[in-house]
Amino acid sequence: CEKDVLIDILTQRCNSQRLMIAEAYRDMYGRDLITDLKENLSHHFKEVMVGLMYPPASYDAHELWHALKGADTEENCLIDILASRSNMEIFQMKEAYLMQYNNDLQQDIDSETSGHFRDTLMNLAQGTRIEGYADPSTAAQDAMILWEACQQKTGEHKNMLQMILCNKSYQQLWMVFQEFQNISGQDIVDAINECYDGYFQELLVAIVLCVRDKPSYFAYRLYNAIHDFGFHNKTVIRILIARSEIDLMNIRQRYKERYGKSLFHDIKHFASGHYESALLAICAGDAEDY
Repeated sequence: CEKDVLIDILTQRCNSQRLMIAEAYRDMYGRDLITDLKENLSHHFKEVMVGLMYPPASYDAHELWHALKGADTEENCLIDILASRSNMEIFQMKEAYLMQYNNDLQQDIDSETSGHFRDTLMNLAQGTRIEGYADPSTAAQDAMILWEACQQKTGEHKNMLQMILCNKSYQQLWMVFQEFQNISGQDIVDAINECYDGYFQELLVAIVLCVRDKPSYFAYRLYNAIHDFGFHNKTVIRILIARSEIDLMNIRQRYKERYGKSLFHDIKHFASGHYESALLAICAGDAEDY
């Protein structure tokens, strides 16, 4: 079957090889491969095959555009992408967004979201997180600010909370979270869940979880998407494609450790047909994962 061949070719190549295939396809046939995939495939299988053809930054831009400009804003897509990307990844996705849609990502976030959720997304989208620097002498001070923000919950405190979580280095935040535990006797995630709600709370928790361990965060998101939402296809597709050449092996490992069943097993249980085959090929499970 041609679809099986398509799955083999596109899932068994890395992204740069797929881009070379698209270039050769254009040279040989004078046609755009993404356009042909869109015209000849359907449903979720199409989303997977087309998604694989984008460079990582372009794929993030594509997902953000649809999350912001679709019928309903998809807040969880915005959270997954912006809470987890490095400064360089954010810079590249903003460039891709501008090129692909002739729009400014930050302006679109500003117009399509609201409140402290919007402010935090806007801060993340600046891509100005300090990288690789930690100052133990200020960790307790930052932790105290976070603790006060969880107690007071004023607009000013929410701003301080998001400024620390969006701008301090991961190494610094590790120490801050430890100091927070010492000061409050409580884990920072539990404190945020107690004090805040809605998408603002989900975004803050996502940042903390990504600081601690990104593969664990994405394993948690995949498990929720598969089990809590009756298989939320968009989330599953997006995470598998976006993380396939970054940390998908680690995500699979965390998934199995945390939930007892493999990611491969759960996808097989919920998806079907060529769509299932494509997801499993990206997931690249081992024999014991059946």
